[in-house]
Amino acid sequence: MLRVARKLVLFGATIAVLGSTGIVAPLKSAEFNMRMHSFIPPVANPAKTWLIPWVKKINKASGGRINIKPFWKMQLGGKPQALLDQARDGVVDIVWTLPGFTTGRMPKAEIFELPFLHKDALSTTLALQDYQAKHLSKETAPWHVLLMHSHAGVLFMTKTPISKMSDLKGMKMRGANRTSVLLLQALGADGIATPLGRVPPMMSKGVINGVLLPYEIAPAVKMQELGKYFTDLATPSPRLNTAVFTMLMNKKSYAKLPADLKKVIDDNSGRNIAAAAGKNWDAIEAPGKRVMQSKKKNQFSTLNATESDKIRKVSKGVYDLVIAELKSKHKINNGQELIDDARSMIAKYSK
Repeated sequence: MLRVARKLVLFGATIAVLGSTGIVAPLKSAEFNMRMHSFIPPVANPAKTWLIPWVKKINKASGGRINIKPFWKMQLGGKPQALLDQARDGVVDIVWTLPGFTTGRMPKAEIFELPFLHKDALSTTLALQDYQAKHLSKETAPWHVLLMHSHAGVLFMTKTPISKMSDLKGMKMRGANRTSVLLLQALGADGIATPLGRVPPMMSKGVINGVLLPYEIAPAVKMQELGKYFTDLATPSPRLNTAVFTMLMNKKSYAKLPADLKKVIDDNSGRNIAAAAGKNWDAIEAPGKRVMQSKKKNQFSTLNATESDKIRKVSKGVYDLVIAELKSKHKINNGQELIDDARSMIAKYSK
């Protein structure tokens, strides 16, 4: 009896650990076992509020016939830049990643990362569904697209204060993608594109002086400890730009599902979940900011209207650079049309 009780305690402890680490317990006798891979830890807000609940919903809605198991922080090997290829090649079944980690893989999608095009996560995510249907069929052809979405937008998180645009001159700053680096360079900073996991060692060793991040992901890289100054811009556009994220599925993994299980995936993909995703990423900004505010040393400020306008004016040059790169590197000659479409689509869904 004692041995049985002990086994039950151990089993309960195992379940508690699985829940606390974001591991989804395997389902018994699943017909289709799938692996989902990403670069973030399970404690990060996107994992806790979106990826883990999405996995559980699919597993439950399939009646246990699908079992998706998440793997975090590149547990299955490779660098974040490899995630697109891992999903394409069937190394894993599903990934959640930024195409911008690998510059040039989805150049038309990068349009949404241009400065001050973005309004909020909801309108941008809804607009991305229209834009994907019209412009991204070729870029996304290697995968079965589950969702394209954005976060709420980045702000300056730095070790030293920023009270005017000229304070950025010479500052070493991390951006998530090519567009962010171009923006930082336009502002006089030394922009460095590097995956999220490299932020803590680079900040602690002084390789970079700051980052462009939204609040929601900042706790995952301990910016409450590594940074000190958190700087927004004056309205109407307090955030500099956003990033495009993708949930992508291996085409063969999707194709092998019977029609009823494809419907489970479809019901939890694309337009069917875009509004929920946008609302989620807008909502998780506040708890992320509260973590930053938990350290008394940290200071929060908003640049005045004059300095904010200077940044907006300078950032317009990034548009010309991106249009030129689309033409010269990718033979895409309708860059301005893509920008105009993205802007009008976002406006359609903006408040």
